[in-house]
Amino acid sequence: MDGVPRPHSRPDNERVCAGQTGEGERATRRRTAGRPYRCRKRQTPPVLGGEWKIFINNEWHPSESGRLFATHNPATGAQICEIEEGDKEDVDKAVEAAKAAFQRGSPWRQMDGSSRGRLLHKLADLVERDRVTLATLETMDTGKPFLQAFFIDLEGCIKTLRYYAGWADKIHGKALPVDDEFVCFTKHEPIGICGAIIPWNFPLLMLTWKVAPALCCGNTIVLKPAEQTPLTALYMGALVKEAGFPPGVVNIVPGFGPTAGAAISSHMDVDKVAFTGSTEVGKLIKEAAAKSNLKRVTLELGGKNPCIVYADADLDWAVDATQQGAFFNQGQCCTAAARIFVEECIYDEFIKRSVERAKRQVIGDPFDVKTAQGPQINQDQFDKIMELIDSGKREGAILEYGGSAIQDRGLFIQPTIFSGVGDHMRIAKEEIFGPVQCILKFRTQEEVITRANNTEYGLVAAVFTKSMDKALSTASALQSGTVWVNCYNALHVQTPFGGYKMSGNGRELGDYALAEYCEVKTVTMKLTQKSH
Repeated sequence: MDGVPRPHSRPDNERVCAGQTGEGERATRRRTAGRPYRCRKRQTPPVLGGEWKIFINNEWHPSESGRLFATHNPATGAQICEIEEGDKEDVDKAVEAAKAAFQRGSPWRQMDGSSRGRLLHKLADLVERDRVTLATLETMDTGKPFLQAFFIDLEGCIKTLRYYAGWADKIHGKALPVDDEFVCFTKHEPIGICGAIIPWNFPLLMLTWKVAPALCCGNTIVLKPAEQTPLTALYMGALVKEAGFPPGVVNIVPGFGPTAGAAISSHMDVDKVAFTGSTEVGKLIKEAAAKSNLKRVTLELGGKNPCIVYADADLDWAVDATQQGAFFNQGQCCTAAARIFVEECIYDEFIKRSVERAKRQVIGDPFDVKTAQGPQINQDQFDKIMELIDSGKREGAILEYGGSAIQDRGLFIQPTIFSGVGDHMRIAKEEIFGPVQCILKFRTQEEVITRANNTEYGLVAAVFTKSMDKALSTASALQSGTVWVNCYNALHVQTPFGGYKMSGNGRELGDYALAEYCEVKTVTMKLTQKSH
């Protein structure tokens, strides 16, 4: 096992925090405010020596090409370790393993739903046991604040695994009344080999969003983590084996999108692909699926999400929630509060309070418990964000706060607020994926609904008002897969998540996700003896 993720190891700079778990930035703050955390801190970051390998058939393999790639800590720029680089040949091996595990008579296909549920619960137990290690790896690889990784990402992973563990023995069809002397019923069966391609902004959470429902339904998996953030996915491979999943049920191939990702999307033996990422790549995946075997595709893509703040809203709460929505995870969220429409009569006050809040945003070391904002993921994203900020200045938006990189701090960007934003500006139309808050003015409900819907995206939206009529009428009119009323980023494993328009196809989470991983079979039987 030399050079392979060890599920029992703990990093050198382990920080064990005593406290309850919860979801959302506000939950984290409530638990840190007013009482100390018991933390063990060490100055040296964990050293992960050796190469982390490809996980196929419950074993660790070098890449067929022999190539390696490095993963870096975005907060420091330091190389963390090198990873075996998977390519088409490695994907082919992983698919063969998944195919063998899915064959009739295999241990996985013979396993009943209750047993699958127990394995998912066991995996959740192991994630809970190694929660500090996983949160540390996630923080190192992504740059997100450790407390957010621990309390939000890991909490969501555990809840997702347990939710679908509970569903595993409850998937069933229906008895259908039909004409004449027939008995008819449906069966829900696993699709087969499911490819999963996950993003770098929430690597472990997005892994469980795909793996948990797929395994719940009895499928097998070939997963490619983002090349920027492969560590927690590979660590999960060790936990999958320790939990007792049969060989070939879960296979993890780190690599790059144009090679390993493309091989999964176009593979003739992969029956379904689930992808979270950019709309541009989502189109390529759907095209590859269509050209190969018409495999099923679930896409969770980009967003340019509107937040509507009416004059009767709780202003302090709306300021807090929308800014959390804009800056959470360094603004690197498909659900980011990208366009904040504020009613004219409270517009100036909203901006004033937003700037005051932004000035309190603590930016720095992701392992510092006071830090609310870490670095951007890499130089490419950093440069894209800065270029869009510059475009906002050129096109006439008013820079109220921030707008610059933090000098001598690598990939850190100040929280940035623009007012006077026009619908035609690039910062109002393009997904920024950075800590940029765009505040727009509106007068009437009809006007703001039209403007909010004037986008190619439709992932999430939010409405802030004390009027039930206004909340429900606005929510009904918005073209969006999720609408939050007087809250933001209120995600729950029980509720479906997905988008309208170019924000994607299909739904994740809740029982809606089960339909994305099942085939429905109709069985009709002719009765030989008529009933009287």
